[in-house]
Amino acid sequence: MRQKQHTGQAAEQAAFTARLEQALPILRKVAAAYGLTTADRHDLMQEIALQLWKAWPRYDPARAFSTWTYRIALNVGISHLRRSSGARRPAVALGELPDDPVAGTGIDPVLEEQIGLLRRLIDGSNGADRALLVLHLDERSHREIAEVLGMSETNVATRLSRIRQRLRDGLAVHNHDRAAPRTKETTQ
Repeated sequence: MRQKQHTGQAAEQAAFTARLEQALPILRKVAAAYGLTTADRHDLMQEIALQLWKAWPRYDPARAFSTWTYRIALNVGISHLRRSSGARRPAVALGELPDDPVAGTGIDPVLEEQIGLLRRLIDGSNGADRALLVLHLDERSHREIAEVLGMSETNVATRLSRIRQRLRDGLAVHNHDRAAPRTKETTQ
């Protein structure tokens, strides 16, 4: 009996490990969205994996594994963001974003700058909006996003529309500030 129980546990661990390997891109995306530093992102990935393991016995194979994974990972990410002090990740007004682009990607400098700006705008979003953006940027349907976040498809569409408008407004402010000529008066 004991050997049978051990074999069953080993099979469950192997099944979980295989699923976790498939879910690593999801863990990376969520950790990148909610972690400030490389070490922070690594710790967040470990915490997500731990919470997935704890929830594994309650996983219902009738549901999509990616949906289940996103739900747990985003909850861990949002909790992490709430625990983080304001000093570690200060809120930045959209008009006060720094100009430094994403470094070392080897892509077109204009696109590189836009990606950096998008990243800073996402970093300035609250936890729920960040979750919506992570799922949207991962090309999930409104139905999938609604299922992961426990809201209606209409609410997802409305909130995404508002977020996109805030991002457009932030980009417009950024572009306006860059286009404005620098005078002695504006640089002091």
